[in-house]
Amino acid sequence: MPTILITGANRGMGLEFARQYAADGWRVLGTVRDPMGGRALSEAGGEVYVCDVADPQQVARLKASLAGLGLDILLNNAGIYGENQEFGAVDPQGFLKVVAVDTLAPLKLAEAFVDQMVGRKIIAAVSSKMGAMSDNTSGGAYAYRVAKAGLNMVMKSLSVDLASRGVLTVALSPGWVKTDMGGPGAPLEAVTAVAGMRKVLAGLRAEDSGAFIHYDGSSIPW
Repeated sequence: MPTILITGANRGMGLEFARQYAADGWRVLGTVRDPMGGRALSEAGGEVYVCDVADPQQVARLKASLAGLGLDILLNNAGIYGENQEFGAVDPQGFLKVVAVDTLAPLKLAEAFVDQMVGRKIIAAVSSKMGAMSDNTSGGAYAYRVAKAGLNMVMKSLSVDLASRGVLTVALSPGWVKTDMGGPGAPLEAVTAVAGMRKVLAGLRAEDSGAFIHYDGSSIPW
């Protein structure tokens, strides 16, 4: 049975990833920050692990809990948007928190679990077009844009550093999705975005490793 570890799997796209992979017969391991938030994941067929991915001690406990278990896919989905991100109002501590969750945590999770990658050996991260220089025509959103741009670079560097181990990496763009973060006005349903990203992961080739790919399979200019 193929196995996937999904961070931030209690709601939104993370929960939808869990539903779809579980429905296809995968063993789904999902992290949640709040133990009370694991019910939906459990009902979707996932195994619940409490872990704040920005806390190194909790990541170490997660690694210990999953010791010896092979992972086909590590999917870094957990992320936050943050507040006070407009020019003249940026909060330094809030800025660093966004970077810690959205950029540094996926790197540290890759370090923690790389030796447990088997089968497909994919380390993926849900990024955003807001992290692409080519997409920035509106400015603002400083912390989120910087964090996702940094995440894209992390995934690119991992593609180089882990190539000899046969590990493939990819930064995924889900589009503007109806989630707690995306809001009710977003044009895309989570089920559609997740199905598209799963198709990208299923078809990932060695030459794609380190790329930034939209849910529809198109490449995104950095």
